[in-house]
Parts: sequence; structure tokens; C-alpha cells
Amino acid sequence: MRTLIILTFLAVLVMAATCYESHESMESHEHYYPFINRRRANDFIQADTRLGAITQERIRERTKAPNERQREMCEDYYPCELYAYRHGYAAAYKHYFGRRRTK
Repeated sequence: MRTLIILTFLAVLVMAATCYESHESMESHEHYYPFINRRRANDFIQADTRLGAITQERIRERTKAPNERQREMCEDYYPCELYAYRHGYAAAYKHYFGRRRTK
């Protein structure tokens, strides 16, 4: 009988320790209402920074680095791509397209 009381007491302690909701978990009101208002959804992002980031991304898409242009050119030509797997894209571009002179 004494063992049963001790086991019951331990079970109650374990349950209390694992099921206790602290004040920190209740600080966020998402517990009661997980969805936020549409107007407040993007309050943490400033509109001008977002537009500036989009503009910068578009500029980077238009102007590619020379290495990236060479790599794309090499990827379009199958023998160059095979050579690049073994020796690298810089060496492959130089091997297949390095002798060309463009004006």
C-alpha cells in the first residue's frame, strides 16, 4: 500500500513537471489566436528596403560576372562541358573559346 502511494505521488510530480505551462509560453498571444491581422503582417519589413532589394536583385540579374557568362557559354557546348568536368570551367573555356577574338 505504501509503494502504491509513493508511485502515485511520483506520477503526479512527473505529470506536473511535464504539463506545466510557464509564463514564457503564454507571452505570445499566438496560443489563443495564431493568425495576425493583414495590416500587421508586414509591419517588421519597411517598404522602401523591400523595393530596394528587389531593384538590386534585378540589376544583378542583368549584369553577370564574366566568369558566369563564360561558364554558361561552356555549358551550352557539350564537348566543353565534358572537358570542364575533368579540368574545370576556366580551363575548358580557354581550351574551346580562348582562341576566338571578338570585337
